[in-house]
Amino acid sequence: MKKIILFTLLLVVNITLAQRLLTRSGEIKFDASMPNLVEIAGKSNTVSAILDLPTGQFATSVIIKSIRFKIPLMEEHFNENYMESSKFPNSTFKGKVIGFDATKLSINKVAFDIEGDLTIHGVTKKVKTKIYLSSNGSKVAATGNFTVHAQDYGIEIPKLVKDKFAEQIKVSFNFDLDSK
Repeated sequence: MKKIILFTLLLVVNITLAQRLLTRSGEIKFDASMPNLVEIAGKSNTVSAILDLPTGQFATSVIIKSIRFKIPLMEEHFNENYMESSKFPNSTFKGKVIGFDATKLSINKVAFDIEGDLTIHGVTKKVKTKIYLSSNGSKVAATGNFTVHAQDYGIEIPKLVKDKFAEQIKVSFNFDLDSK
């Protein structure tokens, strides 16, 4: 009887712990490049993300200074002049996967709508996009992309270089979430 109770308790604890999947090594990329001009793209591999399985709540956070560029000077301008990362050190998303049902997940990607609040440069806007989720055992992969406009988030691009920046900045994300 004691073994059954112990086994049941361990099972309940394991299920409770597996209710939230997370990562601290997710990837986010953005590209503000114009065709045939200098590449304006950055990437971070240290993005945190969490998915609450019972509710479909989803949140991410990226430290702006963790975004890397091919050209170090571009990274410096990005942090100091555009994103003002000392004043606005993080960008976050807090939202919900609409109609989320963990039992629908499989090895094949399943598309869901996701909506919530995206905060960049201290400005929060409602966003809605697609998120693609797949499951491989205890892990869930979350991928997707969307676009943002710098001016919507109070990011000023000087007129001198404005023609070198895309109006629609492409953002993509890739997270491998597990119950660590």
